[in-house]
Amino acid sequence: LCYVAVISPQDPVLRIGSSLTASCSLSPDLGLHASTLFWTLNGLRLSGSSYSVVSSGVLSVTLHRLNGSQQQSGDNLVCHGADGRVLAGSCLYVGMPPEKPVNLTCLSRNTKDLSCRWSVGGPGETHIRTKYTLKYKLRWHGKEKECEDYGSGEQRYSCYIPHNIALFTPYQIWVEATNQLGSATSDITTLDILDVVTTDPPANVQVSRVGDLDDQLTVRWSSPPELKDVLFQAKYQIRYRLEDSADWKVVDDVGNLTSCRLAGLQPGTVYFVQVRCNPVGIFGSRKAGIWSDWSHPTAASTPSSERQLSGSCDPKPGQQNSTLRRELKQFFGWVRKHAYGCSGMSIKLYDQWRVWLQKSHKARNQVGKRNLPPSPNTQTAASVS
Repeated sequence: LCYVAVISPQDPVLRIGSSLTASCSLSPDLGLHASTLFWTLNGLRLSGSSYSVVSSGVLSVTLHRLNGSQQQSGDNLVCHGADGRVLAGSCLYVGMPPEKPVNLTCLSRNTKDLSCRWSVGGPGETHIRTKYTLKYKLRWHGKEKECEDYGSGEQRYSCYIPHNIALFTPYQIWVEATNQLGSATSDITTLDILDVVTTDPPANVQVSRVGDLDDQLTVRWSSPPELKDVLFQAKYQIRYRLEDSADWKVVDDVGNLTSCRLAGLQPGTVYFVQVRCNPVGIFGSRKAGIWSDWSHPTAASTPSSERQLSGSCDPKPGQQNSTLRRELKQFFGWVRKHAYGCSGMSIKLYDQWRVWLQKSHKARNQVGKRNLPPSPNTQTAASVS
């Protein structure tokens, strides 16, 4: 056997906090003495106080209280000749055995597949490469299977089962973690596919104005196609926000309708609207499903208020009739309390009130303008009772 030098032990696996004594054995043909050698760890020269000359051809080094490996490929322990050339090398794997994975959760998109994710059980996985294997089987029969399509990057603790999902029979699912220092298994999760179903977001979301009403928008959407393939109902949720705001307002009481009226909005304002879906009552299941992702935002604007456009001819607050103003405030408060969301009868009554109010206001403005005397102060002279 012809060699330059050999490090022993070669590529050891150690727990964090362990000590290691490694030796570099020279080939007799080199004509070198062990006392002329030196060691490096990840490119940094180790202190000579940690060396020991075992013989003329063997130099050892002792490392105490090892920290976790800085790289999953192993830390590089290298033996050098006096001129710096590399004579031999070894990789140190220093870490911890894996702890059992936790927080195993799964969801099925449209009952066609199954996606599961979990969290690591401890810090050891950051030092030694740990393999995770998702396993599953039908609870009462069937053989154990392994998931094959694992995520990467931020999604590395996840796995996707694309097909052959059984309905009406519970699954048992668990994750096994193994590395060179040991193994651990998560708790077994038992689930029925029908209890973890989600869908694609609602499609064809459209937002439109409600005639000339300056404080309302109508939202319409289509059910996800999958709802037509399987027999289950769905409930919807809407959220909307102002164009220049990050705060969403959520409408929870939409139910299983595919349209809804948003009331009490600001006139002349752009709104962004999204809709999502939750399948419920799947084949008689008592549990609700999982909310889908939100649909892509759809934008629409409310009409500009005629009062805003009338400029200085608009009545001043002190000129308004206090009794009418109080009654309007009470009426609007009642309407918004009882007609919020999708109550059809209340919305119709509110629509009639708003149309009458806007027409009445417009008519009064026109009458007021016709009755104004010719004066350079025409605008300030207008009065609307």
